[in-house]
Amino acid sequence: MSPARTESAASSKKIRGSAGPIAAADESHGRGTVQAPGRGKRNGKGNGAQLEFGAIAERPDKRPDKRSARQAEAKPSKAPAPVAETLELMPSEPEPAKEAARGKRKSGRRLDAVAMATKQREISISEFFSKNRHLLGFDNPQKALLTTVREAVDNALDACEEAGILPRLDITIFEVNEDRYIVSVEDNGPGIVKAQLPKIFGKLLYGSKFHRLKQSRGQQGIGISAASMYGQLTTGRPVRITSKIGTGHESHRVELQIDTAKNQPVVVSDSVVTGDAHWDTVESGTLVEIELAASFKGGHHGVESYLRQTALANPHAEIHYLAPRKQPLHFPRVVAELPPEPNEIKPHPHGVEIGLLMRMLKEVRGRNMRQFLVQSFSRVSDKTAVAILERAQIAPSTSTAEVFREQQVEALYRAIQGTKLMAPPSSCLAPIGAESIQRAMLALVVASEQGGDGLDGEAVDQIVEQAEVDPEVGGMDTGGLFVTAVTRPPSVYRGNPFAVEVGIAYGKGLPADQLARVFRFANRVPLLYQASACSMTKSVLQTAWRNYDIQQSRGALPMAPLVIMLHIASAWVPYTSESKEAIAHYPEILKELKLALQEVGRRLAIHVRRRRRAADEEKKQRYIQKYIDPIGEALQEILKLSDKQVATTVETLRDVLEKSRKL
Repeated sequence: MSPARTESAASSKKIRGSAGPIAAADESHGRGTVQAPGRGKRNGKGNGAQLEFGAIAERPDKRPDKRSARQAEAKPSKAPAPVAETLELMPSEPEPAKEAARGKRKSGRRLDAVAMATKQREISISEFFSKNRHLLGFDNPQKALLTTVREAVDNALDACEEAGILPRLDITIFEVNEDRYIVSVEDNGPGIVKAQLPKIFGKLLYGSKFHRLKQSRGQQGIGISAASMYGQLTTGRPVRITSKIGTGHESHRVELQIDTAKNQPVVVSDSVVTGDAHWDTVESGTLVEIELAASFKGGHHGVESYLRQTALANPHAEIHYLAPRKQPLHFPRVVAELPPEPNEIKPHPHGVEIGLLMRMLKEVRGRNMRQFLVQSFSRVSDKTAVAILERAQIAPSTSTAEVFREQQVEALYRAIQGTKLMAPPSSCLAPIGAESIQRAMLALVVASEQGGDGLDGEAVDQIVEQAEVDPEVGGMDTGGLFVTAVTRPPSVYRGNPFAVEVGIAYGKGLPADQLARVFRFANRVPLLYQASACSMTKSVLQTAWRNYDIQQSRGALPMAPLVIMLHIASAWVPYTSESKEAIAHYPEILKELKLALQEVGRRLAIHVRRRRRAADEEKKQRYIQKYIDPIGEALQEILKLSDKQVATTVETLRDVLEKSRKL
C-alpha cells in the first residue's frame, strides 16, 4: 500500500472512530453536529454513529468494536491531520445539497411579502364552522341528530313563549336509509315572515337574542342555521321551511342552502302552499325539515331522553314524538300557564369590561358623561353617576367624544369598579319555580313507574291532592316518593343576573342499587353531554350526601333511589363552548349551586329520618302484637293468675310498651 493511501485510510479511520477533530471544528464554526459511535440514529440501513458537518455526512457500514480500536491504537500512525486536510479527504457533495444543509431554499420556491399578501383572504363564519363543526355539537352522527332536534325545539319554544302561546310541538324523525334521516319539527307559534326565512335558517350569527339581556334558550344566532349547514354538508340537500303567520295569510314554503364562502343564504325554491288541508286549517306555525347524515340510537344521550327532560323543564309544553320503529310518545302539558315573560334590561356597570366601555363611548353621540352613565346602564341614578365621575375626575358635562379622545376611559372604568352599586334587576329572569318543578318531577317519575309517557295536569292534580305535604320540610310525600325543590334568590356573576334551582325525587319507583341520575338544565334546555366538564356536576360531586343519610363513595355520585335536577336561569348563560353543553366554573355559580343542594339535602335528610323512625315504630308495634298474648299466658302459668287478672296485666303492659315506643 502506498504511503498516500495509508495516510488517507488512517485519516478516514480517525474521522470515523474519533470525534475530537470534528468536535473542535464544530465549536469553532458553530454549524456541525457529531454523535458518538454507537449512539447514532438508526434508519434501517445499518447501525453506527452519524457524523454531520455542514454539508458532509458520514455513516459507517458497521459499528467499530473495542478490538478494532485496540489494534488501531497499537499501530504507529501520524498525528491527526488538520481539519482542512481532513475535509479534503471526504467526497464533496453537489452545491444544491450544501445549500439545503445550510437551510437555504431554491430561489424558485421563495415567496416575498407581496406574494404572501396575495394569499390572504377573509374567512366567513360559516366557512369556519363548516370545517370545525364539532364546536357546535356535530361531533358524531348520533350527536348530530340530537343537536339538530335540540336547536329546532329551542327555537320553537322561544317563539311560542314570546307570542304568549302555550307550546305544542310535533317532532318526527323519518328514516331515509340506515345512515340518513329527516328531522321534522313543527310548532304552533306565531310563524315567521317570508322575508326573514332565508336569513334565520341560512345565515350564521343572525338573530334577535344576541344583543339583548333577557333570558332565552337561544343566545348566539348560530344553532338552527348550523343544523341547516350540517345537513347540506352531509347530504347536499337543502333545508325546507314552511310557515304561516296567522289566519287569512298564505303559507309559504322555502327551500334554501348556505353559501359558506360568503355566509349568505341561497334560495333554491320559493312557493305558496295550496291545497294542503293541514296548512289551510292551522292558525299559525312553522315546520322545519332537515335531511342529514346521522345515527339513530337510544340511551341517556338519545332524542327520547332529551325530550323527556325537555318536558320536565317545560311543564307548560305539550310534546308529540314519533321515531322510526318506535311507538308514538306523548308528553302532556302539566302546567296550564305560561312562565312569566322576562323583561330586557340594560347592562350592569360591573359587568362591562374596558374594551366594551370604549366601544360604547365611541358609538354614543350627543350626550354628556352623566347622561351616558344614566341612560346606558342599569342601577345608575343621577347621584350615582356624579359620584362615579367625581372619582374619575371627569366633569359631568364632559362629552363622551372628549373622554374617548383624552384616554380617560381607564380612569372611568376603575371608578365604576370601585363604586358600590345595587345588583342588576332580576326581572330579566323567568325561573321554572319550585312548585312547577315538583309537579313535573312527579309526572316524570310516576309515569315512568307506570310505563307511560307522562301524566297530564289533571292526573298530577290528583296525586298532589293525595300527597302528604309537610310545610316544615317544604316537600310532598306521595306514598313512598318524596319530591322537593328550591329556587334560590337571584345572584350576579360578571354583572349578569342568574338564579339557581334544584329539585330532587327520592324513593318509590327509582332504582336503589344505582347511582343517582343528574339532570342539568340551562334556561330550560337539557344538557346531555360533557357532564364532567360542567359546574353543576362538580357541585353534586362535592356535596357531602352522607351528612344527609345518603350513601356516597368519595368523589362519586350518591348511591340511592334519587333523581337530582339542577337548573340555571340567566340573561347570559356562561357555556364552556358554542355547543352549549356545560356551564363554566364561576365561583358565584358554584356557591349558589352548593347552597341550593345543601337546602334540598337537609329536607331530604328530615324525610329519610322520619321514614326511618316510622319504620322502627311499626316494627316495634308488630313485636308487641306478636308477643303480648304469649307473655300473658306465661305470666298466668307462673303466677297462677286468674283470667281477669291476666287481661288486666296484659292491657297494662300494652299501654306501657306503647308509651315507651312513642317516646
